[in-house]
Amino acid sequence: MAAYDVNVESVIELLKDSVSKHGFEVYPLKVGWYNSVLPSSLSLAYPDDCLAVVVLSTPAMFEQAFLPFMEQRGCQRLSDPIDQCVKHCLSSAVSQCFPGQKVDVRYDYELLPSRKPKFLAQTAAHVSGAAFYYQQSDVTDQPWTKKKMFGVCVHPRFGGWFAIRALLVFGDVTVGSELVQPVPPDCVPSREGRIQLLEAFNLHWQDWSYRDIVHPVQTYSQKQMEYFSTPPAQRFALLKTWGFLPRDDDEPDHSSDTQTQNGHG
Repeated sequence: MAAYDVNVESVIELLKDSVSKHGFEVYPLKVGWYNSVLPSSLSLAYPDDCLAVVVLSTPAMFEQAFLPFMEQRGCQRLSDPIDQCVKHCLSSAVSQCFPGQKVDVRYDYELLPSRKPKFLAQTAAHVSGAAFYYQQSDVTDQPWTKKKMFGVCVHPRFGGWFAIRALLVFGDVTVGSELVQPVPPDCVPSREGRIQLLEAFNLHWQDWSYRDIVHPVQTYSQKQMEYFSTPPAQRFALLKTWGFLPRDDDEPDHSSDTQTQNGHG
């Protein structure tokens, strides 16, 4: 499909209408916004004015997409069930909404042959305005001596109760001046709050407290928290206790690297 035949707003609305009912959010960006904050070794090999869309899962995804997916389709044993569900939802949406169009779908769990991620999820979320990516460099007069503190995104409505799942690059869609880069909402503006956030995320992530750094409009259900609190290797056993059985007659899905399962929600 030629670039001049496509309206960017219509692309976003089509995708949003298809996936929002499954608990996903979509945020458009220009490839150039993403590439401008990264070294060339991590940049996307597309023109700066090419359209991309970052896809987030909200707390509703578990009940609106994952559990129905397990009931209706089941999952294969050799790849992460959540990853299988996300891939099914997004690949179905792309094939239905954009038949014949060039769409490069990159999932958060995928790696390049170089073992680098296919895209940097938190960077994509930040430049699209979806969520603020708080990093160690965002803290003045840091209290940590020679200690690496990993960054984390905070959503303005869900806090930490969300996940970045995929980046869709529309290779044939050129974006003009109509798409203006938004500033991600700075939900944690104070130095003290940012220290609390990064320490909770890096040192106490298992207790979920970093997710509540802002008051969320919705959190994970108890069932969803039980699932993500269970070690990835034990989740098939948990699903079995819930009445969901893996499909034994399928070939393993090698598109999901079992060594890079994020294990997060």
